[in-house]
Amino acid sequence: MTLLENILHTIEDASVIPTEVSLDKYTPLNLSVSNEELKTASLNNAIDFELFIENKLAENNAKVAYGGYNEERNLYKRSTIFKDDATEERNMHIGLDLWIKAGTEIICPVDGTIHSFNDNAGLGNYGPTIIMKHELNKEIFYTLYGHLSKASLEGLTIGATYKKGQQLGILGDAAVNGDYAPHLHFQIISDIQKYSGDYPGVCSKKELAYYLENCPDPNILLKLNA
Repeated sequence: MTLLENILHTIEDASVIPTEVSLDKYTPLNLSVSNEELKTASLNNAIDFELFIENKLAENNAKVAYGGYNEERNLYKRSTIFKDDATEERNMHIGLDLWIKAGTEIICPVDGTIHSFNDNAGLGNYGPTIIMKHELNKEIFYTLYGHLSKASLEGLTIGATYKKGQQLGILGDAAVNGDYAPHLHFQIISDIQKYSGDYPGVCSKKELAYYLENCPDPNILLKLNA
């Protein structure tokens, strides 16, 4: 493990969803190209996508479906932001998705300050996004929260302090979140470089090794498989 991964591993009781939702109400979800079910399922619009998620939650008596780190997906083919004539296709997901109903509170898993925020509008994009800066054991890292509501960005101030468990935002719906079923894209970033209010959450296979190193598995922190 890297130094950051070791630090994340030691943190206990970290959550981005209010802890009233117990871990036994979380169920893993595979949205990768290896899932045969997706070859016949229609996920080309937010309505069908949300119905698919709701059915999965019902089947598993769950309130949250999660997964997606280092997952190759076909979900992004409908948006040009993931592929143009000049670049390699980006289809490797490098954050953790938590699928839950719109309007759900999103909370800070670790003490931190607001690094930046932006409404990344457009089909397939994050929509309203917040990035937090954290420092633990003299190690600085960042966490990204994508697909929030527009109200989540109102009144934000760069540098404002948030405590672990404090509400950071509210989950958005398809009208603002890039036309996805409601979910939180949660990502941990070691070196954010010059990015502000945005950071790649999907990369190409050629770039994957770099991004997996720079963006460790968020489940090391959240421990949803424990």
